[in-house]
Amino acid sequence: MSAPILATKLFMPTPRPNAVHRPRLLAQLRQGLDDPGPGFARKLTLISAPAGFGKTTLAAAWLAPTPDQPGPPVAWLSLEPADNDLARFLAYLAAALGTVAGHVGEGLAAVLRGPHPPPMEPLLTALVNRLADLPNPAVLVLDDYHAIHSRAVDEAVTFLLEHLPPTLHLVIVTREDPPLPLSRLRARGQLTELRARDLRFTPDEAAVFLNQAMGLALSAEAVAALEARTEGWIAGLQLAALSLQGRADPSGFIQTFTGSHRFVLDYLVEEVLQRQPESIRTFLLQTAILDRLCGPLCDAVTGQEGGQEMLETLERGNLFVVPLDDERRWYRYHHLFAEMLLVRAQGEWPDRLPCLHRRASGWYAQHDLPAQAIRHALAAQDWPRAAGLIELAWPAMDGQFQADAWIAWAGKLPEEVIRARPVLSVAYAWALLNGGELEGGLARLDEAERCLESAVAQMVIADPEQLATLPASMAAARAYIAQALGDTPGSVVHARQALDLLPEDDYLTRGQAGALRGLAEWAMGDLDAAHDSLANAMHCFAQMGNEIFALSGTYGMADIRVAQGRLREATAIYQRATRLAQRLGEELGEAVPGTADIHLGLSQIYREQGKLDAARQEMERCEALGEPAGLGDFPFRVRRARAEAMLDQGDHASALLLLDDAERHYLRSPVPMVKPIPAMRARVWLAQGRLAEALAWARERGLSLDDEISFLSEFEHLTLAYLLMAQDKHGAALPLLDRLGRAAEAGGRTGSVIEIGIAQALAHHAQNDIPGSLSALERTLTLAEPEGYVQVFVRHGAAMAALLAEAAKAGISSNYVRRLRAAMGAPTAGAPVDPPLLDPLSDREFDVLKLLVTEMNGPEIARELVVSLNTLRTHTKNIYGKLGVNSRRAAINRAQDLGLI
Repeated sequence: MSAPILATKLFMPTPRPNAVHRPRLLAQLRQGLDDPGPGFARKLTLISAPAGFGKTTLAAAWLAPTPDQPGPPVAWLSLEPADNDLARFLAYLAAALGTVAGHVGEGLAAVLRGPHPPPMEPLLTALVNRLADLPNPAVLVLDDYHAIHSRAVDEAVTFLLEHLPPTLHLVIVTREDPPLPLSRLRARGQLTELRARDLRFTPDEAAVFLNQAMGLALSAEAVAALEARTEGWIAGLQLAALSLQGRADPSGFIQTFTGSHRFVLDYLVEEVLQRQPESIRTFLLQTAILDRLCGPLCDAVTGQEGGQEMLETLERGNLFVVPLDDERRWYRYHHLFAEMLLVRAQGEWPDRLPCLHRRASGWYAQHDLPAQAIRHALAAQDWPRAAGLIELAWPAMDGQFQADAWIAWAGKLPEEVIRARPVLSVAYAWALLNGGELEGGLARLDEAERCLESAVAQMVIADPEQLATLPASMAAARAYIAQALGDTPGSVVHARQALDLLPEDDYLTRGQAGALRGLAEWAMGDLDAAHDSLANAMHCFAQMGNEIFALSGTYGMADIRVAQGRLREATAIYQRATRLAQRLGEELGEAVPGTADIHLGLSQIYREQGKLDAARQEMERCEALGEPAGLGDFPFRVRRARAEAMLDQGDHASALLLLDDAERHYLRSPVPMVKPIPAMRARVWLAQGRLAEALAWARERGLSLDDEISFLSEFEHLTLAYLLMAQDKHGAALPLLDRLGRAAEAGGRTGSVIEIGIAQALAHHAQNDIPGSLSALERTLTLAEPEGYVQVFVRHGAAMAALLAEAAKAGISSNYVRRLRAAMGAPTAGAPVDPPLLDPLSDREFDVLKLLVTEMNGPEIARELVVSLNTLRTHTKNIYGKLGVNSRRAAINRAQDLGLI
């Protein structure tokens, strides 16, 4: 289910025609906007005061356009507790900004549909970049910011505020100071702020308000007394004025008007309610449960007619209703008044409120607003109704990757209600599995099975059609769990069972089961079968009309082709998916889940092919969309991809940090783990020369030269081979590499064959077996050239540069070798010699290298360079790492081979 944007949250309140004019405050507010340049004088206007001080009214009056002063366009967002969800907040923020510049929020809402909260910075960076292109200055208002208690939302607003372009001014209206960098803004002169002391009515303003706006005829002394007792608190004055209407002795009432705000408000609300006609009083209490009001909804809740006329009456009587649109169709109560009404209703009608909530739920359900219908059903504790609505909502929400939101509802249901509904239990299982909670999902499946086996007569379902396919859905879920836990044979059995139980036209469940079978085949190394199964599954999703689901298998199919060494086919898969995602995005007006995965995959392929500019552009597109536009495991995979890029660039520290971050974001799923994070971490350690840590990893994993070779262990065993080579145990590494190569070739994993062949060539070369190294390299080049591999060679740095130099002398694959050497920075004839290293030596490291050639020992070199011995050791360690060696003699030999000395 795609949660709709509630348009009334984006409406700026209409200024009241009889509102008190406050020129002194308007002048202060204008100071933040006035600027002779193209932007605004200040970044932020903060209107912060307790409830009832007229904050929103003042902001609306200030920003409302007039014929004489049209002012900048205003994006208005009224916040509520539900907006503490970061994804929801950003979706509404995009919608609000879209009211003043349609392109600003394009694509943002859709990418927020993913099941995990997005990382803030890439998403907001893209948003700020779009805001920077605003043709004209605009104002963004965040009203009722005190409803926000989410650190993630506060951080998002802080980021926006710190990077705000000069053409956008932020206004925050709140009852309490937000945790934003206010002190820094204040010190820099970037903050305009109004507080309770500023907003209090002066005696003159109170007189205008009470006698003109509220229609009283109080003496100056009475006004001054009431203003003093309320301390200019506008809500208190308004409530007092309502209570004063019709009183014969206003002075006596004013004399008794004392107490703190809370008690005064309690008293006045009671006085207001008691003095209203019974019909109005009943209407107020009945509709107190509603966040927003319209005539038909009020009629449904009250069981009466005339709701629209009553709302208009309340507006005319200043009974705290705020119109939310120009047509006076939607209203809301003043928040403070609504809170007190609800407290009063709970005290007077504790037994009637559930009925009112049920009526509201029914109205929302009839008008196809399931989220509101479910909320009121839960508030009524009408568990059967809520469970039925939640059960019916699952397929649509699953199709939009909204499992987390669905679980938030289902988690409020009593366990006995869930256990009696097998369809709901299975939906709950799938929702948990989507979040990586395998054990919880399995428990829900077991509950559903017990219900089906032992309580058929008492079983409750909302949709009989879902019951018919339930056994197949359960088998598919068990296939998911088995594969995620490494039980590939069990996964195959369950997936086949699901397919056998399903009719040919049940495309959704057949697609799920087929995809799971494909993942199992992938894990077993049967790549062609896996690709076909995934392709058929995506075709099923397309047949049922869910093209968003059809995108979900893109990166799996492309990854399989990459493993097969078919980079060009993988690129074509992503390019077709790009066109589909673009079309869907244009149709929906927003990017769809899975779009970020496409750009991530293209970036990795282009980087492997040495197309670094194209790779960078695709990664920028990926990060601009952010995690909300990715699938469930995107947060893990994007961090792993960044770590690989950092390793290739020689930034080992960043690579390790990203791998740690990726590990924290790992989501247990059926997708085969072909590159385990610990093994990738070991490769970084090898690049750093940290052999002890890499050896500890190998011991912990129990790896040995005699292990059985499998597809899923291939990356780890190849890492073990690199570890042996780093220890100068090339003779031990070669037999392992031979077995790895034969297994990869038998499995059609040409991508692996290429990497293993490179390792074999390097191992032979390290043993001065030039014929053996060139033979292995020639076979590898023949496989790699048609697909344009570059990075797999370049990442081996100086050792590969030396090997390619030998290949060039031997005339092997001349054009391809020339291209690879150019990618590594190898010199051409007559050109200055530059080090053919991925991570070149610094000037100081060159100084150290030149002295390593001499007979000077370490302390003598340190004295010559006027550095400490520890500093010299650091430089030497860096040189060894960049040259791919682990001794002084090897460094000298490698440097001479490369022409560095």
